[in-house]
Amino acid sequence: MIENPLVQTKDVEREEKYNPSTPSYYRLLISEVHSSVKICSNQEVDSSLFSLVHIPTKDPQDYYSLGDIVANGQSLNGKIINVLAAVRSVGEIKSFTTADRRKGQRCEVKLFDDLVTSFGMICWNNESIQVAQSWRSKETVIFASDIRINYDSFRNTMVATVISKTILTTNPDTPEAQGLLNYARDCIEIGLFYEENEQPKISVNLENIIDVYTVRQIKQRASLGLERSDPLFGIVYTYISKLNIDSDVSKIIRNRCSQCHYLVPDLTDVCTSSFCNEMSSEPKSVVTCLDLSVDITDHTGSLSCNLSGSVAEETFACTVDHFLHLTEDQKTTLKWNYLLERCKIYLKITPSASSRSGMRISVVSCKIADPIEASNSWCRRENN
Repeated sequence: MIENPLVQTKDVEREEKYNPSTPSYYRLLISEVHSSVKICSNQEVDSSLFSLVHIPTKDPQDYYSLGDIVANGQSLNGKIINVLAAVRSVGEIKSFTTADRRKGQRCEVKLFDDLVTSFGMICWNNESIQVAQSWRSKETVIFASDIRINYDSFRNTMVATVISKTILTTNPDTPEAQGLLNYARDCIEIGLFYEENEQPKISVNLENIIDVYTVRQIKQRASLGLERSDPLFGIVYTYISKLNIDSDVSKIIRNRCSQCHYLVPDLTDVCTSSFCNEMSSEPKSVVTCLDLSVDITDHTGSLSCNLSGSVAEETFACTVDHFLHLTEDQKTTLKWNYLLERCKIYLKITPSASSRSGMRISVVSCKIADPIEASNSWCRRENN
């Protein structure tokens, strides 16, 4: 709340050269003697004002996409523009000391949209760095008003820099931003944008997974909310009630790009993802893997899970090449080794916007359960 400000008409040309520009024709001057500023509690604020936080200060349709910036190249060098983009990652805050011994900080944010997979944005001031810490990777869209675009000769690419004029609007309430947010969520679902240090396979130390659940408990836990950055891991002792291992091969053998892990329709084809080709022009191989749908059931209900990749090969002690040479009778035998058998299954559960259940359940490990171990686990759950 600002008390006793002096209201003046703005000199737009002079004042907005270095300060943030807004639609208002007026400015507020605050005096240390006559004015005061205080932060209000949520109870003191008109709730209708909160929605204004998500309204860009510029025309929401007056912006450059990252694809536009890349297409224009160095012709935009030094220009101040508006940008709409999704957040791919927020880097670490790095401290530095200038030649005149002034201390400062910087933080680099990676942006993306439907045409460009990675575009750097540098934050230098404390305010923008603090705002960036609240952004969630691949789940946040920003509208950056009055951000400067420069050509970085060291990286041989264009970058954006937050300046004193820049206003960052998080998750703007506009159709364009909502469309980009939906696109970002789709990218997560199909497995695009693996970082260089991420592994496409599920790599988990099973010894660290100790919590045992029933199917109902997993559904209840998921209903409380899941975070993609903090998935739920657990153990279930359940029967495999559906196993489509003897289905048509085209339904359970998938070909994926070795780099972006996107589905490739035919083994002889190459990855057609424009994002993948932008990330690297190097030839990519196509990896063939098992990709099975599995239903698991206990006395409390059923869950549909995904059993794929190396986990599927380890479960069935069968590589993809070996599987392709199995006869129908051999597939049936392999299926009945597990179907309606009680198994000890380690699960990874993450949120999924496209799934009817609202979650994606991946099998991390699956083995036939030891009857005594399963019985003891059941008794412990009953006692709890």
